[in-house]
Amino acid sequence: MNKTIYLDNAATTPMCEEAVQAFTESLAPSFYNPSALYKPADGVVAKIQNDRGFLLSMLHASSGGELYFTSGGTESNNTVLFGSKKKKGCRIIVGAGEHDSVIMPANELKNQGYDVQFAPIDRFGRVDIEKFAELLTPDTALVSVMHASNETGAINDIAEISRMTHRVQPSAIVHSDGVQAFMKLKVNLPLLDVDAYSVAAHKLYGPKGIGALILKNGVKIKPLLLGGGQEKKFRSGTESYPLIHSFAAAVDHCAANFDKNISKISKYREYLLQKLNENIDDIVVLTPMDRSVPNILTVAFKDIRGEVLLHALEDYGILVGIGSACSSHHESRFKKLLKLDGAHSEGIVRFSMSEQNEIDEVDYVADCIAKVYRKLSEFKRI
Repeated sequence: MNKTIYLDNAATTPMCEEAVQAFTESLAPSFYNPSALYKPADGVVAKIQNDRGFLLSMLHASSGGELYFTSGGTESNNTVLFGSKKKKGCRIIVGAGEHDSVIMPANELKNQGYDVQFAPIDRFGRVDIEKFAELLTPDTALVSVMHASNETGAINDIAEISRMTHRVQPSAIVHSDGVQAFMKLKVNLPLLDVDAYSVAAHKLYGPKGIGALILKNGVKIKPLLLGGGQEKKFRSGTESYPLIHSFAAAVDHCAANFDKNISKISKYREYLLQKLNENIDDIVVLTPMDRSVPNILTVAFKDIRGEVLLHALEDYGILVGIGSACSSHHESRFKKLLKLDGAHSEGIVRFSMSEQNEIDEVDYVADCIAKVYRKLSEFKRI
């Protein structure tokens, strides 16, 4: 197949045509600084507010929340971890399988003297609800659990986690990193009852460098960035209307084709798993197929290093992942949490599909994996 087949959409997605068009068309006519006092700048402010309202509506939070634009998921997550109100020494609970943009701030807070607890996860990467409940205490001030795992696609029961937390401590802030969930699931923030929710554009066919933090009305978070007081004094820095407008266009694109594309991606994922099971013995499926976002399939191959398989597939024009792209420069802590047996622990590969993939690509990928796996297995036996 004489083209690159991209199956690492959980790391980032290509921009859709609508997002590219929205970005380029807004560059020249809307270059004004939204904070300026003349009328053309007022026009940019109005456009930003329109996109803000649209994004809130897509999260069902138009009347119950406020959306602040950020540079992406990392900034949104850091803002909540460091900016939420908490007394020194209080309890903070985060999922053990969170993205590094939650884990690393949590470790920093632990170094500062906070009682940081990491909620254990199950074999699919989901927070163990019973063990999470055991960690809850009346002095819990902050909980952060991702909506969907970036490693396996597993969906956490955020509504239940929020209910349990608020029952023990009504004033605790419940935050969820929704970067992998938004526009893969129909996210309804009032039903989740979270106090803070993070999203990013580049995971849903939008541009890099733009995301948002949504706060429930009445929730107070201290700003992470200080300066000119943009975003209602919550997030200083001149707003980039082209990025914001492109973000909104990408969400609009996803919403317009949601049911059709989610159904397509789900079928392709199931087909890939079927082909892998037919062609390769003894793989461990790390994605809970009945409770996960539809685009991610993570499996562990026996006696093969995932990184070796990744590079071997690259020779066939196939691009896959072995976990969070943000952690590619250091050894994954996530694979240790899954407690795989020695034969599978190094063989984790993540396939993440998009609406741009086709069924013939899935066949080609499955055939190439079988071919490469046989070669690597034979080499190992020599």
